[in-house]
Amino acid sequence: MRDLDKVKALFEAESVAVVGASRNPDKTGHAILKNILESGFRGRLYPVNPKAGEILGLKAYASLKDIPEPVDLAVIVVPARFVPSVIEEAGEKGVKAAVIISGGFRETGKEEGKRLESELVEKAKKYGLRFLGPNCQGVNNPHKGLCASWPKITRKGPLAIISQSGTIAAAFEIWAEEEGIGISKMAALGNKADIDETDLLQYFGEDPNTKAVGMYIEAVRDGKRFINVVSEVTTKKPVVILKSGRTVSGAKAVASHTGSLAGSYALYLAAFRKAGAIPVDGIEELYDVTKGLAFLPKPKGPRVQIVTSSGGSGIISTDNVEELGLKMASLSEDIKYSLKDELPDYCIIKNPLDLTGDADAERYDIALKHVFRDDSVDIVIVIFGDPIPGASEVMRKWFGKGKVLVPVYLGGGDVEKVERRKMNEAGIPAYPTPERAVKVVRALWDYTTYLKVKEITS
Repeated sequence: MRDLDKVKALFEAESVAVVGASRNPDKTGHAILKNILESGFRGRLYPVNPKAGEILGLKAYASLKDIPEPVDLAVIVVPARFVPSVIEEAGEKGVKAAVIISGGFRETGKEEGKRLESELVEKAKKYGLRFLGPNCQGVNNPHKGLCASWPKITRKGPLAIISQSGTIAAAFEIWAEEEGIGISKMAALGNKADIDETDLLQYFGEDPNTKAVGMYIEAVRDGKRFINVVSEVTTKKPVVILKSGRTVSGAKAVASHTGSLAGSYALYLAAFRKAGAIPVDGIEELYDVTKGLAFLPKPKGPRVQIVTSSGGSGIISTDNVEELGLKMASLSEDIKYSLKDELPDYCIIKNPLDLTGDADAERYDIALKHVFRDDSVDIVIVIFGDPIPGASEVMRKWFGKGKVLVPVYLGGGDVEKVERRKMNEAGIPAYPTPERAVKVVRALWDYTTYLKVKEITS
């Protein structure tokens, strides 16, 4: 455990100072102070600006040392040349941790930037102060009302995101908020001159509010330690990783982004899988899989039954299932007879089970009643096509009843938006396309298989 109490201070601080807080709404220092205030931070908040007496109704202080009470976390938003002296001051005051938003360090590729970063690292080590960044987009903990970042995200949820890119972290947070799911924690790594992805993952592994961790990484500083921590965390909760720098050109882009060396993608991929992490190929998939693995139960097997009102979507799903190495379930004759008895005679009773275009919520309920009795089915992908009010009620009725249930809703206009949000808010991860849902199912089966093997061999 490497100073995890200080890493914890990034997210659970009782007192926060924003160094470089500004009265100018166009400045980052103003936005961060405002976001913390408006997120409902339940602690003490101190703006630090020698040229202001008050900012956003809060008394401002000329320096950290002028604050009369202890400070757990310093969020630093001042020009790069001043950051080392702020770190020195923070160390003298006994600040536990810092988030350095400021850029202008190693990522510039210039000697002065590298020198400044080395200097702030030395000063932080001198005082035992841990910091995130520099050149990062900050942290967020909606469970504490601590949005020391942008945009302002306040929805509490079970998804954590660790990202080398602030923009990717923000997109992840925004999607989670828009869908009514929310996040547990967010951390943007920046140059990771001190606290890195491994420190954060170790902390998230112990965090009771985090049910799944998504990670966007460009390079790993200590590969052995990282994989050891991933192996520990994946026995408790899923870890989903998007690794960039997979090509020669991509690796060069990584070096120019934060001054890191990307390393061999094939080696990373093998190590991720051995440690039980789920590798993904894109930002959207990173979000989808993290969301799915946070909520979905472990399937008993890889056999998938598709229930749909859209024939085309059912065919596409079938292709996706087989292309990704899952199995199409075969409904038993007994279940087929039961379905034929209760469904209109023009429904197609096989896999995909096509309820046809005039299906309503009641017809889906009838179909699931019988499909859930079939022991040859492990996973049910339910596709709602067109506006179908009440779809979310049917999903709530059957979710968690012995089989993995993954809803897809597309082509439903305003009804779709309402119903899909209701599902997500209820902890039933819903997706807008079959392709995205099937990738989640594949990831879920991979993670389930890993845990089974781990249990047998340990």
